[in-house]
Amino acid sequence: MSENRGRINRPRMRASSGGDMRGLSAERPVLIAGPTASGKSALAAEIAATQGGVIVNADALQVYGCWHILTARPTVADEAALPHALYGHVPCDADWSVGHWLRAVAGLIGGGQRLILVGGTGLYLSALTEGLADIPPTPPEVRAEADAILRDGGLEALIAGVDAATLARIDRANPARVQRAWEVRRTTGRGLADWQARTGPPLLARAQLQPLLFDCDRDWLADRIDRRFLAMMDQGALDEVRANLPGWTPTHPSARAIGAAELVAHLRGQLPLDQAIARAQAATRQYAKRQRTWFRARMGDWPRIARP
Repeated sequence: MSENRGRINRPRMRASSGGDMRGLSAERPVLIAGPTASGKSALAAEIAATQGGVIVNADALQVYGCWHILTARPTVADEAALPHALYGHVPCDADWSVGHWLRAVAGLIGGGQRLILVGGTGLYLSALTEGLADIPPTPPEVRAEADAILRDGGLEALIAGVDAATLARIDRANPARVQRAWEVRRTTGRGLADWQARTGPPLLARAQLQPLLFDCDRDWLADRIDRRFLAMMDQGALDEVRANLPGWTPTHPSARAIGAAELVAHLRGQLPLDQAIARAQAATRQYAKRQRTWFRARMGDWPRIARP
């Protein structure tokens, strides 16, 4: 399906450590996690087609309506063939947080169809299964202040304003996570780690779910990522970015779509196309590496599906 378009072929899957798909109950919700380009959407579609259920997006960028090709959202045909939820429903200039996502998922529970949640955004998955602290929203003026600090002083300037306990828990190389931590402390006077220590109960506890984690060979995944981005280019990713160029704002959360900034730079004459593609591929591989590290640390006991 959406993660196997273009030149990307669907490889054989073998289940390991209890991840045999034949043993899935058709009643209990399923949660499919894994790095980008690993084939999560194809598996979700296979389960929905054979057992029923609604495929629920758990990817922070596939919620934006302005990105379809670039974020590898399910195709129009995919969505017409099977029930999908929380894909492409957020305007490009709108904020969308893990709290928004949890509230949307809560609205789907009890709707008459079992949920097949699929995605690789670690914060979404941990919030769903471990709970989320009820942190007050960030005022626009604090968000603007954080944007200015990041723009003028870089990531280290934001890091300097984050408490040590929070820095020990977040990915310091991820600007979105660092900025969120800075904003929480600036807004509330308390560190993000302190808020998380007072987390409420999860929306869906691990025991309620049937979790599956894609465990991917690094080189296999890197090759798949590179080929998938070329397939995206063939499908019109550059035209998609061009259509969004008039409203392009680097500080919008939607601008974090991997490849967007690189292709914007090309369209503005700042980067040759081959270099833009190479940088986008490298950025995607780096993102997948961070995902794999997070999954190993937080989901080490999940049933796994080995790829290839």
